[in-house]
Amino acid sequence: MPTFRARPTSSTSDPVDARRIHIPVARAMVDCGIYVDGERLPGKYTHLAALQKVRDIECSEHKTFVWIGLHEPDEHQMQSVAEVFGLHPLAVEDAVHAHQRPKLERYDDTLFLVLKTVNYVPHDSVAQAREIVETGEIMVFVGPDFVVTVRHGDHTGLAGVRHAMEADQKQMALGPYSVMHAIADHVVDSYRSVTALMECDIDTIEEDAFSTRNTDIAQIYMLKREVVEMRRAIAPLSVALQRLSDHKDLISKEILRYFRDVVDHQNQAADQISSYDEMLSSLVQAELAKVGMQQNTDMRKISAWVAIAAVPTAIAGIYGMNFEHMPELQWTWGYPTVLLVMFTVCSLLYRTFRRNHWL
Repeated sequence: MPTFRARPTSSTSDPVDARRIHIPVARAMVDCGIYVDGERLPGKYTHLAALQKVRDIECSEHKTFVWIGLHEPDEHQMQSVAEVFGLHPLAVEDAVHAHQRPKLERYDDTLFLVLKTVNYVPHDSVAQAREIVETGEIMVFVGPDFVVTVRHGDHTGLAGVRHAMEADQKQMALGPYSVMHAIADHVVDSYRSVTALMECDIDTIEEDAFSTRNTDIAQIYMLKREVVEMRRAIAPLSVALQRLSDHKDLISKEILRYFRDVVDHQNQAADQISSYDEMLSSLVQAELAKVGMQQNTDMRKISAWVAIAAVPTAIAGIYGMNFEHMPELQWTWGYPTVLLVMFTVCSLLYRTFRRNHWL
């Protein structure tokens, strides 16, 4: 956060601490809607006015709740919302600082659900990509008459989910937990979309690994790192979603039926990511084996050429000892004969190594 300084009124004035300057909640609030029997009331409200309006309407027979969306609020903004809706301090701290694992917590009559979001980063090829998957977080507070969503990340927008819910008045009329289901379903559907897109990258790497081309093993490690990040985002959510059935006093049977479908889709995505992880581990082993085979081939070639070069080296070394009594020193054709012997032996060795695929 930038440092704000007060305009000096005297030579002894001190700078103002930026942490004492509180930014209004409205700066972090993306949307605030009041819903009566599934239909949104017109007008704009603050979080305090919206809850007061809902509590006034609750005196009648209408089913009402407020849905507030926040994007990366600071501590003061989140605390202001928490005081109005009675949110637990531990959950508020998690919502501000983020970097949480997917989980479900209950505080009295309020459920707190943490979802990790994923987004596929478009790229021309794996070799040129620095990142394939980026992650974010969505925290959902659900009470009897409110839903508070806190988002972290630029790709975690819920405007599409809100518009879809507002278009389906029957679904929205089921209450705040129908909103939680819609958000969870949206996040899990994004898991399946991203895993499908990642499959193309993994297929490309797999094709390169088992071709004659040399594959940069760093690309496989980069993909495996992204898959591990996906697994950390997806796998823990299974436990959180399954724990929803333990809160039947808060969630209706109809909503729990919808959540069972979300759990099924989430398990499919988790299984797919696990298979990707195993496949990439196999590709790493295959690439290492490929490198080992290439090194063995290179060593055989080097050994073959060393053996061929050893023949003329040995003969030349013998005749270079300069002894007086050596074979053929006085013979006119001795020198050409030695050269011919060297060439013949080297040719035979070369032919033998070629036949055995050493060269």
